[in-house]
Amino acid sequence: MFWFHMLILLGIIFIGIRYGGIAFGLLGGLGVSLLVFVFGITPGKPPVNVMLIILAVVAGSATLEATGGLNLLVSYAEKLLRNNPKYIVYLGPLCTYCLTVLVGTGHSVYPLLPVIYDVAYKQGIRPERPLAVSTVASQMGITASPIAAAAAVVLATATANQLAIGLVDILKITMPATFLGVLAATTWSLKRGKDLDKDPVFAEKMKDPEFVKELNREGGGQTEKQIDPKAHKGLFIFLGGILAVIIVALFSKTVLPKGVGMSVAIQFMMLTVGALILLFTNVSPKKIAGGTVFNAGMVAVLIIFGIAWLSDTIIGAHKTYLIDLVKDMVEALPWTFAFAMFIVSVFLKSQAAVLTIMLPLGFLLNIPPAVLIGVLPACYAYFFFPFYPSDLAAISFDRTGTTRIGKYVVNHSFMLPGIIGVGTATGVGYFLSMMLSS
Repeated sequence: MFWFHMLILLGIIFIGIRYGGIAFGLLGGLGVSLLVFVFGITPGKPPVNVMLIILAVVAGSATLEATGGLNLLVSYAEKLLRNNPKYIVYLGPLCTYCLTVLVGTGHSVYPLLPVIYDVAYKQGIRPERPLAVSTVASQMGITASPIAAAAAVVLATATANQLAIGLVDILKITMPATFLGVLAATTWSLKRGKDLDKDPVFAEKMKDPEFVKELNREGGGQTEKQIDPKAHKGLFIFLGGILAVIIVALFSKTVLPKGVGMSVAIQFMMLTVGALILLFTNVSPKKIAGGTVFNAGMVAVLIIFGIAWLSDTIIGAHKTYLIDLVKDMVEALPWTFAFAMFIVSVFLKSQAAVLTIMLPLGFLLNIPPAVLIGVLPACYAYFFFPFYPSDLAAISFDRTGTTRIGKYVVNHSFMLPGIIGVGTATGVGYFLSMMLSS
């Protein structure tokens, strides 16, 4: 029956891929209903703590976006890129990575993509080189962010399993691991493909006057003109809030009252950050709820609600069988859990959702916490099929056509940067975690 129930889960995931976004959460609820009413299984527990943390973080980040603070951050990155155009292949990905680490969401990448393209093209650099790895880097920054949903899932799951894992324990592994992963993917990208002036496909396109006209039209950012005067104040409060979260995480045993975990602290602290921005900038609450960050965050919460609830129901009903099935392999090669997370992430385009499903299974199988933390970067694999919004955006912004989806779909611009970046980050994270835990 376990395999039959897994087919239900996989079927729901594949149907969810067809519809996208919020459909995963709704279909997950349908799956729980089938298991309860048709198979008589007791429903598992929805990941309430994880959802609350995501809600709190999204509320703070969306309030920053409403003030224009996110655009202000992007404008600083744009100035850096335009002032150092020769290093765009390195600086573009590093900027998108750092933006994600700071604001906790990869959706911050969109305003920078046209800037990265514009700088690369005007410098005569093949735009595919910085663009493809920049979208990968923006997603790799999620497990390195102190306020992203991924860290929240690890904290909440560890607390549920009575394990003392703190935010610092996570970040001291994921930050250096993902940073080195981005550098590895970027270094490989320096010479990928033919130079723009030697690319025969591009040369053929240049024979079309309409293509040349479209190629040379102005574009690429100009974010500074859109900055709201409230943005500086909002950004200052937000960055101060992130610093406060890190300080509390470092001294949680002395700062927090007994019985209050870091996962709960992140909730009330990020709501406080949002409240302070609201009070000091007088930003409209309607503007907060109408922003990109808020909408994306609410979709993420619903996805996790449905899919994670369904997976917890299946795991809870088949605990003994699961342990017997993979116990020997996991005991001998616990690091192979990284491949399982990677495969799930190929189909489920949310790192928080992947971790919400897989980490409880990892703890159930008694995989050492050091291994689970070390392989956290492997929860990002949705670059495998190039249909994630940031990947599609990079393709559309590259008017030269060098960033593209290949004839066979999987031979696209993001595949090798993704494999190199995630592979390096996972390997570094694993060895660093095992070294520090020994």
